[in-house]
Amino acid sequence: MQPYERFRAWHACDALVVAVYRATERFPRTELYGLTSQARRAAFSAAANIAEGSAKHGRREFRRYLDIAIGSLSELSYTLQLCRKLELLSEEQWVELNPLRIHASRLTWRLYDAVKGGRASVDDSLA
Repeated sequence: MQPYERFRAWHACDALVVAVYRATERFPRTELYGLTSQARRAAFSAAANIAEGSAKHGRREFRRYLDIAIGSLSELSYTLQLCRKLELLSEEQWVELNPLRIHASRLTWRLYDAVKGGRASVDDSLA
């Protein structure tokens, strides 16, 4: 495929990882191995799976990694919603994180559709 840095979906997921790490820095220590870890791992997994999948040979294999990335973004969605309900995330943090998550999800789905569609080019999904 292409170097992962060329995909807009990866850039969006990368920005999301950084934002999630910053937002979870102030979570209570009691959540270090709970919601802090869960949110960070889900966000990281999305970006990492796009990177890993882009190095694979063939669209089918890349799609499998994109599917995992989409699942990780869905997992992150629930994790962030729960953190908000438990008041671990402030309204300000939620307003920052949720649009980043939605944007990353949309771009990852768009990339998945481009790869699945067998288009000769996935230029719509490139940076």
